[in-house]
Amino acid sequence: MIGGTALGAGDLIDRAVRFYRANFWTLVLIAAPPVVVGTLISVGWTLVARSLFSVSPGPASAEYFFYVLFVGLGNASIWFAETVCMLSVMGGASRNFVRHLLFGEAITFRETYRNTLGRLWGLVGASALITVLVGLLGIAIFYIVLIAVFIGIALIASTLSPIPVLAVIVSIVWGLAAVFGGGWVFLLAASRVAYVPQVMLVEGQGVFSAIGRSMSLAGRSVRRLGALFAFTILAAYSALALLYVPLAWYASANGVELMSFGSQVLPAWYEISYKLIWELSLILLTPVWMIGLCLLYVDERVRTEAYDIELMAAARLGDIPVLPQNYSNPLQPALAVRQDSPPRGSFTTLGLK
Repeated sequence: MIGGTALGAGDLIDRAVRFYRANFWTLVLIAAPPVVVGTLISVGWTLVARSLFSVSPGPASAEYFFYVLFVGLGNASIWFAETVCMLSVMGGASRNFVRHLLFGEAITFRETYRNTLGRLWGLVGASALITVLVGLLGIAIFYIVLIAVFIGIALIASTLSPIPVLAVIVSIVWGLAAVFGGGWVFLLAASRVAYVPQVMLVEGQGVFSAIGRSMSLAGRSVRRLGALFAFTILAAYSALALLYVPLAWYASANGVELMSFGSQVLPAWYEISYKLIWELSLILLTPVWMIGLCLLYVDERVRTEAYDIELMAAARLGDIPVLPQNYSNPLQPALAVRQDSPPRGSFTTLGLK
């Protein structure tokens, strides 16, 4: 059981990977449907674009720009829909995983998708809202950091022009500091909505009340969320490199100019292979992020709200009695129960050791 001290970043990643390995094929099967459907639509969109626009190597043409615009808008829309679906499914998996932590229930494909369908529109709305807000926030922070880096480097170069070596060192330090500061601000803001799916599925709250609840829970999780985010990104790009490097080598050996900045369109087989590798990495690594967030959610509630004591009381005393509508009940169930949910079973010690 989690104790009174916070679950450290190293312990968080270690336990997330351990749970992931123990339920690998189930989690991959759960994450696969939205990604597979999105991949098929994306590949189909690319083939449609190639049939509508005839683009040949040479100087940039109007048809080439229309092709790029058509493919770009389509891929952006498909990515948005796929992200929303993935977040919704991972929200359904969150309830299943928390019940696995608390009561030792098995993580299953059927239970996860039953949870998702039970709160489908709420999860879709929350996922779409989170995706838009986090995406806009990320774009804004990226450009602010980019402008700050360029302005800072220009000022440093003009001030320290007599000492070029010092100017280069200070510019590098400034650039790294700006990037780190921008990343920290992004995580600080994005962490406020990190627990929305868990709150909706575990506590049974609505979208906006879940956002407020997530904000109150995520106050001290920025560092651990940052470590989880960095680990996921590092693992994703490591996995991608293992597949992209052979693909790039094979493409180069067959005369494909990958670094060309002209109007040359890459072969269809390369674009499709590139998409498949990226989508495969999503299937493999998204469950790690979901598990890490669930562990943090339970850890925060245990440390700040004595959630483990609440669960033991619920296991011994049963559910909170239903009061008439004109009464205000200050208590909330430790785990919201769906009408079609199986019995909770006995309380375990969170299974985190």
